[in-house]
Amino acid sequence: MDKAQILVASNRGPVTFSVADDGSLGFRRGGGGLVSGLSAVADSGAVDSLWVCAALSDADRKAAAAAPDGRLDQAGYGLDGSGVRMLDIPAATFDNAYTRVANSTLWFVHHMLYDTPNKPVFDADFRAQWADYRAYNAAFTEALMTGAAQSARVAVQDYHLALVPRMIRGRRPDLRIAHFSHTPWAPPEYFRMLPSDIGRELLEGMLGADHLGFLSRRWADAFLRCCEAFLHNEVNWDSRTVEFGGRIIRVGVHGLGADAEGLRERAAADDVAERRESLRASVGDRRLIVRVDRTELSKNIVRGLAAYRELLTTRPEWRGNVTHLAFAYPSRGDVPEYRAYTESVRTLAEEINREFGTADWTPLILAVNDDYPRSLAAYQLADVLLVNPIRDGMNLVAKEGPVLSAEGCALVLSTEAGAADDLGRDAILINPFDVSETAEALHRALSMDPAERAARCGRMAEAAASLPPELWFTDQLRSLG
Repeated sequence: MDKAQILVASNRGPVTFSVADDGSLGFRRGGGGLVSGLSAVADSGAVDSLWVCAALSDADRKAAAAAPDGRLDQAGYGLDGSGVRMLDIPAATFDNAYTRVANSTLWFVHHMLYDTPNKPVFDADFRAQWADYRAYNAAFTEALMTGAAQSARVAVQDYHLALVPRMIRGRRPDLRIAHFSHTPWAPPEYFRMLPSDIGRELLEGMLGADHLGFLSRRWADAFLRCCEAFLHNEVNWDSRTVEFGGRIIRVGVHGLGADAEGLRERAAADDVAERRESLRASVGDRRLIVRVDRTELSKNIVRGLAAYRELLTTRPEWRGNVTHLAFAYPSRGDVPEYRAYTESVRTLAEEINREFGTADWTPLILAVNDDYPRSLAAYQLADVLLVNPIRDGMNLVAKEGPVLSAEGCALVLSTEAGAADDLGRDAILINPFDVSETAEALHRALSMDPAERAARCGRMAEAAASLPPELWFTDQLRSLG
């Protein structure tokens, strides 16, 4: 009996490559829910799986070129039984699709981040970029259909590939297609900022799927409202379905939690213990406020630092008695707004230390570099975890912190993070734009009775671990029957 076939499509694949000094290729397996979920499915031996992704670096492109038809698994890279095909998309096409459209337009729309007096501008240049976004989606479509078995299940991931479901549907109606959005979805009032034909193309592209998944009911509701507003399609709010092209498309919510077992195993390693000892030596016995983010505009790092400064101003009893560890990993340096934002984070951090620092106390320790073991160590030590995004599909930091906390941490959490759906009962919820409210929430968190803090943290850790990545991914597949 033939195995069932599962095809996964995402911009970033399960492996990344690097070139050594001698010119040889090295590779590293990635993490995250997709990798864990597909590995669990593949390990069962009941399915034949193939992951289609894009080459993101020169090393990736070298690896893809050396593999037969880009099939990394056939080039001896050992990917746990899952096939991987890496696409070497022309550089100009990739840059327009990924940087100009996906990351500089769709990301900004769904996170509602535009400085609207100045951006966006949809002109002839953008139309050319959109043509490349369409071509990028078409390249994935061709790769998915090549060799796809009858009635295979296809799991398309995220806003980079919003057009793929309809492109496949028109040529292979036998395939069962799911599309999952890892970001928020913009409400109609903001989505209408896109040119009307492009907005319709995005919605219609996704409605080529049989099932559409979102991280939060809020984001799913926003998508359904956009279908009503711009396609004038019939939405059944009781069954949460959309009728389009003579078909019924289901819209579901698939929450993503922390990989608690994997986190705890990794956090028990020696390098994490070394980072933990180093951090404790740096801050002494002071209370710790921790944040771990990429330097993305949506993460709201500047307002978080401003709230810490207001805490030290309005609550002088914390001066010398608390340290803020702010770990901000570089992100999207090819987007000018991100480079400028990273500099504003650095500038504000320096101002806080100049204003409040003393010979024996550094109020704020900012590190703008990627150090995963250090982040795990910080989770273990945190008294307070600050997660205050402007808008976030989920935010796994909010879930990973409580899972690894040694003595129980208080969580100050934005209402606009998808994680608030699962953790809001025990977190201290804040309006991410309200610096004063955030400062007061930090004070409340620092002042919380240790027993209450531990009890809240325990409940949050339990909630976070109840939705592991494997369950999240297999739930998407089950939605296809």
